[in-house]
Amino acid sequence: MSIHGLGEIAERVRRYTALVQPGGRGSGSGVLWSSDGLIVTNAHVARGPRAKVTLWDGREFDAEVTARDRGRDLAALRISAANLVAAAMRDSSQVRAGEIALAVGNPLGFLGALTTGVIHGVGALRGLGSRHWVQSDVRLAPGNSGGPLTDVEGRVVGINSMIAGRLALAIPSNDVRRFLQGQTNKNWLGVSVTPVRLPRDTRQSFGLLILGMESGGPAANASLLPGDILLGASDNEFHTVDDLADVLERGSASPLRLEFLRGDYQRVRKVSVELRPRGRQSGALAA
Repeated sequence: MSIHGLGEIAERVRRYTALVQPGGRGSGSGVLWSSDGLIVTNAHVARGPRAKVTLWDGREFDAEVTARDRGRDLAALRISAANLVAAAMRDSSQVRAGEIALAVGNPLGFLGALTTGVIHGVGALRGLGSRHWVQSDVRLAPGNSGGPLTDVEGRVVGINSMIAGRLALAIPSNDVRRFLQGQTNKNWLGVSVTPVRLPRDTRQSFGLLILGMESGGPAANASLLPGDILLGASDNEFHTVDDLADVLERGSASPLRLEFLRGDYQRVRKVSVELRPRGRQSGALAA
């Protein structure tokens, strides 16, 4: 596979790829997401509250795990450093099958190892629920987890997470963006949700079932309850979990008008929720 300027692209990606050692046995990779020391990796890599991070130039730092979402398999770490080489991110919704992909990581102790392949698709996989993955045939090995999957320009399209059959699966960059923005100063609803299919005679076929709520959060203050099913916001129906995340991310005007079901599938209820920014949390909810 011939890629023009591959050496320069690979070197650029290596400079924002870190070695993450959580302590004990095993290690993984991470992506320098910002120049001030924010690093993204997998939750299964950053298992504890702290980790050791080694940058491309050999510098070592003690890192604090500032956020973790085991459902998305993402974790955010922070090191005390500045003027770092940060990754460029690409909108993963624009990635198409057939594009060439690059993965850089630290498999089996080989630092900055590069592998190339082809994107097979972006979407859900049978047996793995409704979550979307960037699917490619790059060859991953233990130690690649948490490292970047990029396009031919070195822009991150996903965070490598696991292997399913012959496919390497990466968490889409848009999911990473939502995860990080959910941690700092973005609108927060204070619920965890799961997608559900509704009966055929219901107004729409899809909803978001509220599984849990944070005490004192905007949803709780608006008298929403676990078991309620969210249908949409501001006259826009929900079709995926991302639709709710997008509404919050866009900074919709507060109060936010939500439509939901409670017990009766035929009666659509409405509620106004006063949104507010969410500060740093030790974990991440869906919204």
